[in-house]
Amino acid sequence: MTSAELSEALSAADRGTVISCHVQPNASKTSVVGMYGSDLKVALKSPPVDGKANKELCRFFADTFDLPKSSVELLSGQTSRKKRIFVPVDQSRIISEFAS
Repeated sequence: MTSAELSEALSAADRGTVISCHVQPNASKTSVVGMYGSDLKVALKSPPVDGKANKELCRFFADTFDLPKSSVELLSGQTSRKKRIFVPVDQSRIISEFAS
């Protein structure tokens, strides 16, 4: 994915960035797999049961950007594949991590 495509999924927030995600639970591994429309598509190893996939998504972004797990927040989409995540990092850092 290009940085222009990825920037569609990002929006600036106070002290960080909101990422619009489309998640795919029960994948073989947790990773960013591309774009889904204007959302960042993230494959999650965890099943969508008892909030496990939501916790895995937050943990993935926290580990990727070397942040405390409590600093990454699920803003919306608790029971949906479309989710919005707050990450306390600058958009440019997210783009440099995931854009090819």
